[in-house]
Amino acid sequence: MSSPGSPSTRSNFAELSRGRCEELLAEQHVGRVAWNAADGPEVLPVNYAWHVGQVVFRTVPYGALAALARRTPVAFEVDHIDEQDRSGWSVVVRGFAEAVRHDQQIVRLWSSDIVVPWAVGSRTLFIAITPHTISGRSVQAW
Repeated sequence: MSSPGSPSTRSNFAELSRGRCEELLAEQHVGRVAWNAADGPEVLPVNYAWHVGQVVFRTVPYGALAALARRTPVAFEVDHIDEQDRSGWSVVVRGFAEAVRHDQQIVRLWSSDIVVPWAVGSRTLFIAITPHTISGRSVQAW
């Protein structure tokens, strides 16, 4: 039986504050968006920007990610793992994705080069994820 404070009863996970989660979202540029597509769960990597409290990315106006142009519940994750130190962190955003439709916001996004896709092609569709929850946690090896 484990005694209080032994490695088997202590947690090496720590919750991250909302502020720290937003800092980590702003520092990273690649994450994964997950949603329930017509043929089942889908998870795809995207390069993104944390902009004015939203996750924003660009995609082509056709294909899998274009389905998110209509208001769709999604999860978005960004993380960092250090296998050598056996440590890392993960931030998960849950909310709704939809196309950016306001002309002023689209002009601002285009003119600032906030999101520059890595993938080739005409990626003219901006998708924004508006969070309803942001959570994160870190882990350190004992």
